[in-house]
Amino acid sequence: TDSENHNNEIDQKDLRIAELEKETAELRDRFLRKVAEFENYKRRNENDQLNLLKYSAASFLTRLLPVIDDFERSLEHIEDAKDINAIKEGLKLIYGKLKKALDDEGVQKIEAVGKPFDVNFHEAIMQRPDNSVEPHTVLDEIEKGYMYKDKVIRHSKVIVSEESSEETIEKNDKNSNTEN
Repeated sequence: TDSENHNNEIDQKDLRIAELEKETAELRDRFLRKVAEFENYKRRNENDQLNLLKYSAASFLTRLLPVIDDFERSLEHIEDAKDINAIKEGLKLIYGKLKKALDDEGVQKIEAVGKPFDVNFHEAIMQRPDNSVEPHTVLDEIEKGYMYKDKVIRHSKVIVSEESSEETIEKNDKNSNTEN
């Protein structure tokens, strides 16, 4: 009977081992399926992101196509046009469409003239003395700058006021007087 109990105990342990091996195999199989699902999810997500980047401009470009169509129609008829005012009006309408498409997309012109020079928005092309404004004020804009949402996509190219030589001399005199 000790032998039977011992054999019974061994059988119980063998059954338990078999159950655990089966459970381990099932868990391993579930784990491998989850890993495969996750890899597929990652791959789909990467493809979605690539497609989003690849085609992100499509809706904007679709809004620009009517502007291109208008320009092409204008160019086809410009040689035959007798009325310069009609051409001007047509160009203004096309410009308005283009500006609206850019505005709708979040592209805004940077206001520069009369503003203090700011390297974050402006690129100084030259300086010019001008006593009618504070030094480092934007006097003129050579090329407009633009922002896309909150990012500068092109800095305004500007002419900036500089201190007149009289102001520079006065400042230098004040600095040398305060040092003594």
